Amino acid sequence: MSWFSELSRQYIDGEWRTGSGSWDIVDIDPYSGDKLAAITVATAAEVDDAYRAAERAQRAWSQVNPYARRLVFERALRVIEEREQEITEAIITELGGTALKAAFELSLSKDVLREAMQLSLRAEGRILPSPVDGKENRLYRLPVGVVGVISPFNFPLFLSLKAVAPALALGNGVVLKPHQNTPVVGGTLIARIFEEAGLPGGLLNVLITDIAEIGDAFIEHPVPKVISFTGSDTVGRHVATVAAGHFKRTVLELGGNSALIVLDDADLDYAVDAAVFSRFAHQGQVCMAANRVLVDRGVADEFTRRFVAKVASLKVGDPKDPATQIGPLINANQAESLTAEVDRAIEAGATALLRGQTVGTLMDPVVLGGLPADAPILQRELFGPVVLVVPFDGEDEAVRIANDTPFGLSGAVHTGDVERGVRLAQRIETGMIHINDGTIHDEPVVPFGGEKNSGVGRLNGEATVEAFTTVKWISIQHGRSRFPF
Repeated sequence: MSWFSELSRQYIDGEWRTGSGSWDIVDIDPYSGDKLAAITVATAAEVDDAYRAAERAQRAWSQVNPYARRLVFERALRVIEEREQEITEAIITELGGTALKAAFELSLSKDVLREAMQLSLRAEGRILPSPVDGKENRLYRLPVGVVGVISPFNFPLFLSLKAVAPALALGNGVVLKPHQNTPVVGGTLIARIFEEAGLPGGLLNVLITDIAEIGDAFIEHPVPKVISFTGSDTVGRHVATVAAGHFKRTVLELGGNSALIVLDDADLDYAVDAAVFSRFAHQGQVCMAANRVLVDRGVADEFTRRFVAKVASLKVGDPKDPATQIGPLINANQAESLTAEVDRAIEAGATALLRGQTVGTLMDPVVLGGLPADAPILQRELFGPVVLVVPFDGEDEAVRIANDTPFGLSGAVHTGDVERGVRLAQRIETGMIHINDGTIHDEPVVPFGGEKNSGVGRLNGEATVEAFTTVKWISIQHGRSRFPF
């Protein structure tokens, strides 16, 4: 089945239709440059259609028994399992993801659906005491209504489902706008999965469009009460500003500049393995990726030698080749921009410990050392196969360097003393940090999110319930109140 031709439409109110815009979003294979599909963009009128459809459908959906709602997610999980090979091929083709990356994303996506089954039953109410005799305070946890979801290109299936599935499970309607580079895997494929799973029409709508066409209509529309955005901090700041002006809640999962810290008592071979995966998984296009590897100066030379040797052994090339470990970046502009940033860093004094070439969307891995303390590249999220190795003298300096960034998403500490690692980790300004492991982790019941410019709010488990529900207080006075007049 050619999903790229079949699913190259809008999905609104349970119907597949062509957008009414005057131009097309062209879906491109980032490795081959082949055109996969052309999708006529949705306009602001279709944004309204989608939100109004979700609003209508949500009223009935919120009244469906939660045990019945969860059956939809059981069936959606079966659809993914039955179509796993086709979905794998779609991820490899549309994202340039390797087979390993596709398997990782599918595993995370299936976990999201398993957790959604449980979330259907987790919107629990409470009864609270009152200082007033005879009064009963009931707290009801209710769906917010409709959630607008804007998802990114790097893990589009997983990161779309991470918001879409829980929001639906908790009784909401959803309108999803995937990234224009991954409209099928991040958008219309999800619509097809839920369509086959029996989700009532109108509850999930998928819009393939761009801000150049709709402006801020997706955020400003009066129907959605929550906007869930995953992407860059620059766009996230704009989403937050516009949403706040319309009194909407936001969940913002933004960029990172994670540090993997190697202390002087670390297992160096293990730390090398963790650092290589943490930086180069999916070509480094991961918000949790270890942009910076901080190494105690006492072991820096030996660690760096082993690290550079392992990075040099990574196979770069066609993501359809099972042996490939580093495939293409999402587009040529991204590759050119990152290559230019590396050039500027070297001109400013950095040393290229390893550097190959950039051809089209393929970029050989880059390892930079000898960076001046004020090098701009140390402050930025590097969304590609570039890593910065920085030596430090003592734990205090490691903490200072790790925190010297506007971001605070993930991180890792490698040490032979676990409690030493925990004490250090507590001083790092991140939402998540891992001892003796990589920086890339996401588990369905553990709150996921960052500090500083890495976002606002959390998802997963109880945090998701908080994000996509609201609390209503209903009090009951048993007997008669006394009023002062």
